[in-house]
Amino acid sequence: MSGEGLTSGEYIKHHLQNMTFGNHPVEGWVMATSPEQAKEMGFWAFHIDSLGWSFGLAIMFFFAFRSVAKTATTGVPTGFQNFVEMIIEFVNDSVRGSFSAKNDLVAPLALTVFAWVFLMNLMDLVPVDWLPMFAGWVGSTFFGADPHHLYFKVVPTTDPNVTFGMALGVFWLMLYYSVKVKGLGGFLGELAFQPFGKAGIVVNLILEVVSLISKPISLALRLFGNMYAGETIFILIALMYSGGLAIGSFGGLLQLGWAIFHILIITLQAFIFMTLTIVYMDMAHQDH
Repeated sequence: MSGEGLTSGEYIKHHLQNMTFGNHPVEGWVMATSPEQAKEMGFWAFHIDSLGWSFGLAIMFFFAFRSVAKTATTGVPTGFQNFVEMIIEFVNDSVRGSFSAKNDLVAPLALTVFAWVFLMNLMDLVPVDWLPMFAGWVGSTFFGADPHHLYFKVVPTTDPNVTFGMALGVFWLMLYYSVKVKGLGGFLGELAFQPFGKAGIVVNLILEVVSLISKPISLALRLFGNMYAGETIFILIALMYSGGLAIGSFGGLLQLGWAIFHILIITLQAFIFMTLTIVYMDMAHQDH
């Protein structure tokens, strides 16, 4: 187990630490071997595990859906094609229900957001030690790395850098279409003159700017907070396996129950992220 030889606190910290590569002020560009070293690398360090899994899952989604699109047949769909068509129909219904303007980008964006976030969340159902153990074996066997200093998080959405990156992408699209549809003057006018008109311009600006900035922050933190909490519970349950047969058996039941309940959470969080993306895009297209 990747936590072998660690205390409970060290085990939890080990599983919640990212594989970080960055420019250390003393050692230069290295892979961090401790949380303290990762912190010293500063803001521009790279979380290799989060980037790798998020890009890998995005590529998997792209080629899976592309293969269905290329081989789709008329008539009664079967197998994976039927599953993909159900997802597309579900996303289309969500877009039709929440987006009142016309923009051919919104439906593909909503589909990508839903499928990508769901796949990243789905990694939370992989037992917490399996992939870190495999990564530790690969690192020690082929690269001479110490498994105890090799960090490997496999749920990208438990990394705020990933959730904020997606939220900021949605935010910039929202700003772009707000200016494109309303014009720069119209967009700034909404910030300055709503909801209290010209007499309340200062209050309007404060309220509207805070409301605008809160959108990507809440979008990112909602997803991160739910997935981070879920992963932490899985890690706490995994600690029970080292407590003997009785406690370990009880931990197995808890893990099964939490995994079944967590299927709802990971799906719901993907749906919420997609729905808010559609709503924010709809708000950007509304010209008052």
